Amino acid sequence: MDLQTLVTFQRPSFFLSYEEEHLLLGSCFVENIGRELEALRFRTDLNPFGVLYNPASIAAALRRLLHPVPYKASDLFQRDGIYHSFDHHSRFSSPSGEDCLQMINGRLRTSGEGLYHVGRLIITFGTAYVYRLKSTGQVVANCHKLPEQSFLRTRLTAEEVTDEWKDLLPALWKANPSLKILFTVSPIRHWKDGAHANQLSKSTLLMAIEELRNLFPERTDYFPAYEIMMDELRDYRFYADDMIHPSSLAVKYIWERFGDHYFTEETRTVIKEVEEIERALSHKPFNPGSPAHKRFLMQTLLKMERIREKRPYLYSGNDIDSVRSKMD
Repeated sequence: MDLQTLVTFQRPSFFLSYEEEHLLLGSCFVENIGRELEALRFRTDLNPFGVLYNPASIAAALRRLLHPVPYKASDLFQRDGIYHSFDHHSRFSSPSGEDCLQMINGRLRTSGEGLYHVGRLIITFGTAYVYRLKSTGQVVANCHKLPEQSFLRTRLTAEEVTDEWKDLLPALWKANPSLKILFTVSPIRHWKDGAHANQLSKSTLLMAIEELRNLFPERTDYFPAYEIMMDELRDYRFYADDMIHPSSLAVKYIWERFGDHYFTEETRTVIKEVEEIERALSHKPFNPGSPAHKRFLMQTLLKMERIREKRPYLYSGNDIDSVRSKMD
C-alpha cells in the first residue's frame, strides 16, 4: 500500500561533486542546502549578499558580482543609528558605516573573483513579490523595517522574471563558460500573502524557471524542493511550530532527496569518509590523555591524510596540525 505520493524527476543535466566550487544565492532554503554542503567540506560561497528572496534582487546581486564596483557611503542609509544597504540582508548592517562597507565590499571582492571559476551556481527563488522604493523605483532586497508606505509592493510576472534572467545567464556564461546553474523554489510558503497569493507567487517562479530550462536545457537544471514539501511531506508533522517553515526533519528529508539526485556514487563515497572524520573531530573524549584516545586521534589523522592525497582542499595543513597538537 502506497501512503505517499513521491515526486519524480528526470535525470539531472549535471551533478555536484567535490571537484567544483559552489556559489549559492537566494532565500532561506539555499542557506539550508549551503550549510549541509559546508558541513561536508564542499567548497561553497553562501549568500554573499545575505538572504535574498525575489528573482530581481538575486539577478541584481549576480550582475554586481560580474562587475564588482565597490559600494560607497552614499549607497547606504541610516535608521535608528544603524547603517543598511537596500541590496543586502541585515547581517551586513552595522552601527558603523565604515564597518558596514567593509563587510559588504569584502564579500563583493572575494565572491566577484570566485564567480569566474565556480563550477555550480545554486539559486533559490522565494517569492515573486517585490518592494520598490517609492523615491527611486529601486527593487530592494530587504526593507530593513522601514515604514510600509515607503514602498510599492508588486508581483513580478513570469515574463518579467524570464526576460531578466535570459539576458543575465548568457552574461554569466561569457564570464564563466563551464558554469552550470541549478534552480529551486523555496518550500517555505509566504503565508502573510494569503494562500491564494502565495500560490500565484510560487506558480510565477515555477513558470519562469521552466521557460529558462527550455531555453538553456544543457546548462541549467531544476530541483523540485517546493513540490516535495507540498506533496511528499504534506503532513503537518513536517512543519515547524509556526506551521509555515519546514521542520528539521523535513529539511533533512529534502536534503537527502537532493543528495540522491545530484551526488554520484563516487561523491557519496567521499561524503561517507568526510562524515566519519567530522564525527571523530567533534568527539569529546572522556579521558583526553589516555593511550586509547591518542590511538583514536592517530587513526583520524591517517584518514585525513589519506583523503588529502586526492583532494587536498578538503583538509588544510592547519586541520592536520590541530589534530597533531591534541596528541602531544
